[in-house]
Amino acid sequence: MTAEVNHLGQPVGFAVDGWTPRRPPPRAAMEGRLCRLEPLDPGRHAAELFAANSEDRDGRMWTYLPSGPFADFAAYLAALHAAAANPERLTYAIVDGATEKALGVASYLNIEPSAGSIEVGAIAYAPRLQRTAAATEAMYLMMRRVFDALGYRRYEWKCNALNAASLAAALRLGFRFEGIFHQADVVKGRNRDTAWFSITDAEWPALKAAFARWLDPGNFDGDGRQRLSLSELTATRPPR
Repeated sequence: MTAEVNHLGQPVGFAVDGWTPRRPPPRAAMEGRLCRLEPLDPGRHAAELFAANSEDRDGRMWTYLPSGPFADFAAYLAALHAAAANPERLTYAIVDGATEKALGVASYLNIEPSAGSIEVGAIAYAPRLQRTAAATEAMYLMMRRVFDALGYRRYEWKCNALNAASLAAALRLGFRFEGIFHQADVVKGRNRDTAWFSITDAEWPALKAAFARWLDPGNFDGDGRQRLSLSELTATRPPR
């Protein structure tokens, strides 16, 4: 939308009629066809997550995350307890529907109910979850709660600007690149430039339809290969 002009002829933001602060996301599970997101419970999820993460032999999944790899289960359990107790985020375990095993985590961060803005981050997918339809469905379920159930206006994705896999994932999921914050942080003793992406509520209906079409069982052949890529479908989102 274009800026409006006030009585002085100055450009101002467009009116957001009837806006009221949104409620924070609830601690409630999200159920999909391929996976389920459960509020993180270290006592219940830690052993399964640690075992699944251990299949990442060289620790590649931790390169751009602020924590990990973990020397042992005790260290990982302590990290999960800290994440679950953090009042500024809401972390979910991603449970694979086929095996009923927790294979990853993802969080709502930077929750700003007054602005209607929220970020998805702290995403750690074990190798068995990476590049699967369940991994994509987990992101869709989190988006759907933010926009459909809670009525937020903005959904953010931020990552290390050197993390090529995360940059590609953001674009595939329909996020728009907004720019790079240089020298935004120091992580594990190294500089981090942070790439910012977002989805707005105006873009959500088209993206929701794209996800529904991609996740439909008819989009996959007998060997599980996709007929249409999600990138093709999310590219149809309207311009800003």
